[in-house]
Amino acid sequence: MSTDNATLRRSAKYPREDKVAVVNEIKELFSSSQAAVFTEYRGLTVAQLAELRTELRSKDTEYKVYKNTLVRLAAKSAGYELGETLIGPVAVAFAKTDAAAAAKALKTFSDTNKDLVLKGGVLGETVMSADDIISLAKLPAREVLLAQVAGTIQSPLVKSAGLFQAFTRNAAYAFKALADKKAADEEKAA
Repeated sequence: MSTDNATLRRSAKYPREDKVAVVNEIKELFSSSQAAVFTEYRGLTVAQLAELRTELRSKDTEYKVYKNTLVRLAAKSAGYELGETLIGPVAVAFAKTDAAAAAKALKTFSDTNKDLVLKGGVLGETVMSADDIISLAKLPAREVLLAQVAGTIQSPLVKSAGLFQAFTRNAAYAFKALADKKAADEEKAA
């Protein structure tokens, strides 16, 4: 057995510390992110990738390129089975706070740059297809969704307040009318 084969077997049995560190970094990014979106970036220039990273940073999203083998190991240990998603040169966008905004930014960029291909992703505990990512991108922004929820909650409260106000106003009119009638009756009796 040659020295090269012995080295290969030893490295397969005992992974290198730098690779273990990268797998741990990816696992940490999976656990600390709302979502991870996998993209194929073959054909994009360095300037286009820099533009995409800048856009994603404004959405609190990290866009990283890792070896597929290391991503597969990290995903498997995090509980995800990614299947065919990790074929070809794949980069991962880790959305920290707003998964829909990150998906929307990636979708918009892929619409103008056909070399960026959405391959799938992970949202919470769910593995998503490319179509799922496109559907996620169509959701309104987080602020709009929060405003819609607040409006939905506020609407019944405003109606209730109006009803209570009408009740007290009508009761006041009724008491005034009763007091006026009693005063008129007392004047007639006097």
